[in-house]
Amino acid sequence: MSGKEAYEIHDLEGNVDRSQSSSEHVGSTNSEKKNPYVDVEDQEYEDEQYASGVAEKSRLGWCRRAVATLLDKAETKGVEPVTDEEKTDISPWGPASMWFSANMVIAAYSLGALGPLVFSLNFGTSVLTIVFFNLLGLVSVAFFSIFGAEFGLRQMVLSRFLLGNLTARAFAFINVIACVGWGVVNTIVSAQLLHMINSGGNQCPPWAGCLIIIGATVLITFFGIRIIHAYERWSWVPNFAVFLVIIARLAKNGSFQNGEWTSGPSTAGGVLSFGSAIFGFASGWTTYASDYTVYMKKEANKYKIFFTFVLCLAFPLFFCMILGAASAMGTFNNTTYADYYNNYSIGGLTYAILVPDSLHGFGQFCCVLLALSTVANNIPNMYSVALSAQATWEPLAKIPRVVWTLAANGATLGISIAAYYKFENFMENFMNSIGYYLAIYISIALSEHFIYRKGFKGYDIDQWNRWDLLPIGIAGCSALFVAGFGVALGMSQTYWTGEIGRLIGDFGGDIGFELGAGFAFIVYNVLRPLEIKYMGR
Repeated sequence: MSGKEAYEIHDLEGNVDRSQSSSEHVGSTNSEKKNPYVDVEDQEYEDEQYASGVAEKSRLGWCRRAVATLLDKAETKGVEPVTDEEKTDISPWGPASMWFSANMVIAAYSLGALGPLVFSLNFGTSVLTIVFFNLLGLVSVAFFSIFGAEFGLRQMVLSRFLLGNLTARAFAFINVIACVGWGVVNTIVSAQLLHMINSGGNQCPPWAGCLIIIGATVLITFFGIRIIHAYERWSWVPNFAVFLVIIARLAKNGSFQNGEWTSGPSTAGGVLSFGSAIFGFASGWTTYASDYTVYMKKEANKYKIFFTFVLCLAFPLFFCMILGAASAMGTFNNTTYADYYNNYSIGGLTYAILVPDSLHGFGQFCCVLLALSTVANNIPNMYSVALSAQATWEPLAKIPRVVWTLAANGATLGISIAAYYKFENFMENFMNSIGYYLAIYISIALSEHFIYRKGFKGYDIDQWNRWDLLPIGIAGCSALFVAGFGVALGMSQTYWTGEIGRLIGDFGGDIGFELGAGFAFIVYNVLRPLEIKYMGR
């Protein structure tokens, strides 16, 4: 190439370096560098096009860098243990804040309203029930969160040590169903609320409401644990603000009343049934617990982890459920609240408090924010469903986590749209029933940890995928099977009331999770010593 020829060098961003190649032009002026055979106007046009191209490529470069940053933060790890070198978190506040946001949602608010509206409890009795059964349920979530930092194992993989290899895989399969099921129920509630907005105008179709909720969930869960923690750390703020608005409207409206204190077998049955629903919601994160602390350093203080998680679970659960119960009490004095609830369930009650004869347009905006709060509640379900699927069977672990996440969200979307129109009540009843397995899980896992493992020193995590070394699960499977009969005896649901459950009060009382946990504890601790003696593991 001669010294008079120009050359172009394209950098990684696609920009062009128009410097001259020859050293003889180093001292030349700008006028000398221009091609003498090019018209001035043509030269100006070329310069303008060049500048435009550089700007466009710069914008594309920014987009590529943003996407690359997100992909760089995306988690590729599946069910395999997180090594000590991969652990980077030392403070429990990041992981714990996720549960703060996941429970500061309309689902918890809706559950609290069931005390007065379904189980005929006054506000004071509802509050006492909410506090006691939430504490009973959330303790297990906080406790098993410690295991993630200690061992770097996902909860369903950890369960192979706690329940036995076969039993853990059965629970992993149940967990897949539970994750999708709860995602469906939560999505339908938010879709109902979105559909009510702009009543009389261009309303959001139910299918579109489901698509909005699931689409937002996919955007967060796709990239994995880091992005999830980043989102959940602050997503509670708008939800909390809306709940404060609801408190202000209830106070100004004057519809709230405490209600009459009652006692006797029927009240006891209502407390037990309401408490069973609360326990299932609070303890529902147990089978996901360690999934969100696996990147915490092993030397992190266990007591600090436990009490931080207790605090971040207790406050939103107490706050949202108590507010839900207070809102429900307003239906007994306010005919508008009662009509909206009878026609549109809890979403209708929320709309009645915020919109008509209230805040109007701003109230509708608050309803949108509250509907979108479901995303924070669905995220743990849609992240952990992938890990549960991978933990069910080794060939399934070869399918990447993101594929399972997308498939689960797709299934949730399809079922949500169908259930909205056809079998919403069935889905709610079904999910209330599947929650009983949590008590069985907790009973078996705590027995193994404290009685047979004798604490954290009794685990060899190198055995996490060794069929020949892990406990087989004979005791665990037997306990799960027998505990199912205990649940059936103590249940009190619209479609089934057990022989024992129906004896409590005029309408029955649900003690299914208590009997399930008790039966599981007895059977497991009778058979586990025999399993160790004759199987050696």
